Amino acid sequence: MSADTLHVRDLTVSYSGVPALSRVCLNVAPGEVLALLGPSGSGKSTLLHTIAGFHSPQAGEVWLNGRRVSSASRSEPPERRDLAMVFQNYALWPHLSALDTVAYPARRRGDGRNVARAQALVILERLNVGHLADRHPAELSGGEQQRVGLARALARRASLYLFDEPTAHLDSHVRGVFLAELVTRQRDTGAAAVYAAHDAEETLGLADRVALLAHGRVIQVGTPQQVYREPVNELAAKLTGPVSVLTSPGGSPRVLVRPEWASLDGDRDGRVVEVWFRGPHSDYVLVTDQGTLLVREPGPPRHERGAQLTWRLSHSWALRESTMTAEPSVSQLPSQTPSSVAVPE
Repeated sequence: MSADTLHVRDLTVSYSGVPALSRVCLNVAPGEVLALLGPSGSGKSTLLHTIAGFHSPQAGEVWLNGRRVSSASRSEPPERRDLAMVFQNYALWPHLSALDTVAYPARRRGDGRNVARAQALVILERLNVGHLADRHPAELSGGEQQRVGLARALARRASLYLFDEPTAHLDSHVRGVFLAELVTRQRDTGAAAVYAAHDAEETLGLADRVALLAHGRVIQVGTPQQVYREPVNELAAKLTGPVSVLTSPGGSPRVLVRPEWASLDGDRDGRVVEVWFRGPHSDYVLVTDQGTLLVREPGPPRHERGAQLTWRLSHSWALRESTMTAEPSVSQLPSQTPSSVAVPE
């Protein structure tokens, strides 16, 4: 096999005969962060759990550091795989203090109790929770529990880290601090990482490459810039952020437009039907001859609903028709703004 830390080949996983993953192929190089982005039910957690050894595949293989650890006929247990996992629900042991939780991986390596606890305290202090070392999970907030979970993973000294939507239950401030610490610590160790998320902004900001998942299949893999600016189809575009679909003059082809690719005061006519103030920017929904368009501008709103104005585009991307017929619902999409703006009645 290649020198990649992780190689997933044609992985297929089913539950009671219902496919959860279908012929998934991925690779992660040493030191690389690969993000998995997709709606709920797309297969992100199943993929991570299969890589970790909690599920066995019906077909395909998982290779870690050049060694096959999963196949349809044989799978090594999680404890024999050179990886660490941070779960969405933290999975802390209720009877252990934060210090003993983080010391556990070193104890399993054979380090003495005092040495393991000293190493654990250093990691906790780096994550700004050293003062909570003697507390148990029930005495910690959600953000504090998450940092203890991350500290335990880092204490594992693994070549591969798996993160299963670890910020799903954190508020925005704690999420930002946690992500910055996560990326710093992961890169300091030189380990590879696979990070599952459903928030496009979060995913694009931390990854070296992004794999888009839908219905148990990988529909696109590329750099954050590639998957955002050059989505393979409309579904991929929706997974990576707000997008409008317009028809070109003459009716074909359809094109994708991100909110920041459009601006007001141009040479095309439109009518404002919605205005949202977002803090650092404002969003407008325009009805135009080419379709409904979402426009994003910095600062507070300059126009009200019902205003007739003009607009223009700085960029667009020709739409490739999707071969996948089903699409995620708006509630599953990674944005507070609908990812494709519906035409008002």
